[in-house]
Amino acid sequence: MEIKMKGRAAVVVLGDIGRSPQMQYHALSLASQAGMEVDIVADGGTDPHMAVIENLSIHLHKMRPIHLRRLSNISRPLILVLKTFIQFVQLIWFLCVKIPRPDVFIVQNPPSVPTLAAVKLASWLRRSKFVIDWHNFGYTLLGLSHGRSHPFVKIYHWCELFFGRMAHGTLCVTRAMKHELDQNWGIKATVLYDQPPEFFHPTSLEEKHELFYRLQKELCHSHGILDCVSFEMRGLNDSSSREGNESDSTATLFSTKVGHDIFLKPNRPALVVSSTSWTSDEDFGLLLEAAVLYDRRAAAALKEDDMAEVEMLWSDIRSADLGVCLHTSSSGLDLPMKVVDMFGCGLPVCAVSYSWLF
Repeated sequence: MEIKMKGRAAVVVLGDIGRSPQMQYHALSLASQAGMEVDIVADGGTDPHMAVIENLSIHLHKMRPIHLRRLSNISRPLILVLKTFIQFVQLIWFLCVKIPRPDVFIVQNPPSVPTLAAVKLASWLRRSKFVIDWHNFGYTLLGLSHGRSHPFVKIYHWCELFFGRMAHGTLCVTRAMKHELDQNWGIKATVLYDQPPEFFHPTSLEEKHELFYRLQKELCHSHGILDCVSFEMRGLNDSSSREGNESDSTATLFSTKVGHDIFLKPNRPALVVSSTSWTSDEDFGLLLEAAVLYDRRAAAALKEDDMAEVEMLWSDIRSADLGVCLHTSSSGLDLPMKVVDMFGCGLPVCAVSYSWLF
């Protein structure tokens, strides 16, 4: 059935589109469900999901990243002002010249400066609607590195408030953020709960085994360090070559395939996954520190010959695969998208607790 196009939308991200999953999902929803032509204007960097790239109704426009390394002799505040001005001009060029006129601009916030001002001006010049999707507050993120009382943070907060009130529509991710925008910012927002797209779903045993088998060679590289993965894989490969057993050739560190049957190994190591945006409100070092503490506890149990303790440590983790979220939220009001995606895959999540996560 042919879908009649109902308009055009521009999705604006002053950042790496590949690391902005929610804006990619907006583009997919607008193109697939609303039948709109969608222009994504974003910084170059990581490629978006293949579903975005392959969608014929989505058009990606990448802006060149701005590097001012040659101006190291200029003071940092002046460099920030200059970079902001260049970004503003670049955004106006793309939004007003490079892309066709949209019916609506949808912009991710943060970053707020100069994005909100540029999109507001473009929407006025092109007579388009202006919608803000609030993921968090930009001034609280800036405050993590400069302090809430810093003049830059106060100016940033004013800009975010001033242009935020000019939007024709406002979306946010939690009821707590809606309440904050309503009561303290004078902005009426609509809560749009995050949902994982269709390509996030639980995997079958067959899919897991095929993935582990494809990654077998990469997992086997020890780089001079005999970690548990490379050591186990080397032993598995050695035994396979010695015995010439065909079924062993389909064994991986996590699974075994015998004929048409696939089994997860009862003694498989824990597989922990995480994702990070590398922002200051996410301390990825916590995961590394936890791994070190776990290793010390296991080593102490071995020294004491307490096998019951060792078995308890391993059984606690290998009972299920685990997702880790280290997002702490600079505002305490947003919801990390990575948790929603992990839920879509049927993955239990261990997250850093803050007031509005639950």
